[in-house]
Amino acid sequence: MTKIQVQAYYKQQHADNPAMIYSSEDVDALIESLAFGEEFENMATLQCLQRKLLPSGFPDHEFLVGVNGKRQVGIVSFIDDKNHISIDSSKSQGGDVVYHIAGNPTEFPSMAEIPLPLVREAVKEFLLSGGMRPACVKWQEAPGI
Repeated sequence: MTKIQVQAYYKQQHADNPAMIYSSEDVDALIESLAFGEEFENMATLQCLQRKLLPSGFPDHEFLVGVNGKRQVGIVSFIDDKNHISIDSSKSQGGDVVYHIAGNPTEFPSMAEIPLPLVREAVKEFLLSGGMRPACVKWQEAPGI
């Protein structure tokens, strides 16, 4: 049985030594770290090691997860042949929100924020599915993110 492994990058030290996620408990620890850790380390890039690499040697996908612990919301984004971001259709169109990976900001439309329990569920689904785009989230295409 192959053990699912996901690499996570969200702190400066992860550039050469990514955090590893193997279980639902590891996902919970990641979410807590993003929610209550350093201010400019509230988003992670996740890559599933079970998926094939492109001919260039780079992963064929990228899964972003951002968490705002104070407001108990977050975003998820899945990039493969298309760029998808989460959407909460109950929110009215607003401005942008900013999440940071190791101090580097990325803007998302505010409608991309979803409740924190759904963010957690999506990351667990990404892990347990071997790196597939989670079906528990409503998605919208997002060029340029």
